[in-house]
Amino acid sequence: MAEYLDFFNIYIMGVIEGAFQFYFLVKSLKKKLWPPFYFLFALCAVIVNNFIPVRTIIGFMVIVFLLTACGVLACHADIKSSLLYAALTTEIVLLCYGIVNSLISLLCAFLPAVFYDTDGIAAMLASEAVSLALTGFCYYMLYRYYSRDVFYPRDVAYPFYTAAEKQQMFLVFIPVLMIFVMSEYINKISFEFQFEVLDEGGPYRYLLSHWQLFTMHFLGLLSLFCILFSYKKLQQNFRLSTELSLLEQEEHSLNRYVEEARARYDRTKSFRHDIRNHIAVVKKLIQSGKLEEAVSYMEDMDDMAETMSFPCSTNNPVVDVLVGNKLGIAKSMGIGVDCSLLLPYPCGLRDIDICIVLSNALDNAIHACKSLDAGKEKYIQVSGRIQGDFLMMEVENSFRGKGAFKKGTGLSNVKTVAEKYGGAMSIETRGNIFVLHVLLILPQRPESILQQMD
Repeated sequence: MAEYLDFFNIYIMGVIEGAFQFYFLVKSLKKKLWPPFYFLFALCAVIVNNFIPVRTIIGFMVIVFLLTACGVLACHADIKSSLLYAALTTEIVLLCYGIVNSLISLLCAFLPAVFYDTDGIAAMLASEAVSLALTGFCYYMLYRYYSRDVFYPRDVAYPFYTAAEKQQMFLVFIPVLMIFVMSEYINKISFEFQFEVLDEGGPYRYLLSHWQLFTMHFLGLLSLFCILFSYKKLQQNFRLSTELSLLEQEEHSLNRYVEEARARYDRTKSFRHDIRNHIAVVKKLIQSGKLEEAVSYMEDMDDMAETMSFPCSTNNPVVDVLVGNKLGIAKSMGIGVDCSLLLPYPCGLRDIDICIVLSNALDNAIHACKSLDAGKEKYIQVSGRIQGDFLMMEVENSFRGKGAFKKGTGLSNVKTVAEKYGGAMSIETRGNIFVLHVLLILPQRPESILQQMD
C-alpha cells in the first residue's frame, strides 16, 4: 500500500502540480501553447525532482531554470519576464504546500483517529487537494491584481511596458529568492527540532514546532504579496513621474512655439497693413521708368515675405512652427536643411506628441552637426509619410560616427511617445550618417486624410 501511495504522491500529483505551475507561467506571459506541452514539462519536472528535490536551493534553481527555458523557447517570451515569473510560481507552490502540510500535521496530532484510519490516505488526499486550491487562489490573485498592472502595464498612456520597467522587474526577484532561502532554512531547523523533541517525548513542543512552521510559511507568503504590492506602487509612481516630465516638456515647448507663432502673426499683420503702400511705391517706380529700382524694391519685399513664411510646410500649423524654428536655427549655423514631411490634419495624433518626437530628434541632430569639425558636411533631412494606418517619420543627419553616439533623455522621450501609440523607434547608423526612424500607429484615420494627402 505504501508503494502505491508513494507512486501516486510522487508521479501523479507531481505531474498535476507541474502542469498547473507551467500553465500559470504561460498564462502570465500572455501566451498560448498546445496542451501536451504542459504534460511534457510536468514529466520533466518530476524526473528532475527525483534527483534534485525542489526544496533545496539547487533544486529550486533547477526548476526555475527549466521554467525560464520553457518560457523563452516554447512561449517566445523575453528572458527577464520568464525568469521572474518562474521564480514567483515556484516560490508560491512551496509556500502554499508548506502552509497546508503544517496545518495537516496539526490536525493529525489533534484528530489521529480521522487521519490515520486508512494508513494516512485521508491526510495525503486532503493535503494535496487543499494545497492545489490554495496555490490556484494565489496564482489567481497574482494574475488578477499584479501581473497585468505591475509587469505588463497596458493603460491608455502606456500600452506597452518600457525597457526601464522591465529592468526594474528584478527588484522583485531578489526578495523572492531571499524568502525561499529563509523558509528552507527554517524548515531544516524545525525538522531537526522535531526529531529532538520526539526522542525526548515532548508532544507539546512538537505541536509548537508545527505552529511555528505554519506561521513562518504564512508570513513568507504574505511578505511575497506585500513585496508585489509595494512594487506595483513603485511602478505607478515611476509612470506618473514620467508623465509629469513629459507634461513639463510639453508646457515649455508649447509656450515657446506659441510665442513664435504670435511673433509671426504680428509680422504678417504689419506686412498686410503696409501692402498697399508697397504696391503704390512699385507702381510709381514703374510709371517713372525706374525699372531697376522697382525690381530691387520687389526683391526686398520678397525677402520680407520669406522671413514670414514657414521653412517647412507640413500641413500641420503647430508642427510648421516647431520645425520652422528648429530648421531656422540649424540654417543659421550653416547646416543644410531639407524637409519633406507631410502630415494629415487632423490625424488622430496629439500635436504635442508629434512635437515631442520632432523637437527631441531635431535637437539631437543640431547638436550632432554642431559638434562636427569645420569642413565636414553638415545637413539635416526631415521626411515622413502616411502608409495605411501608419505614420512613418525619419530624421537623418550627419554626425561624428558610431562611437560618439550616446542615448539620452531626448531619445527616451521619443521612444515613450512611440510606445504610447503602439509604434516603435529605431536607430540606424551608416558611417557618418545617423538616421532616426519613428513609427506611429494612427488611432483613427478620418476620411479627410485621403483628401488632404491628394
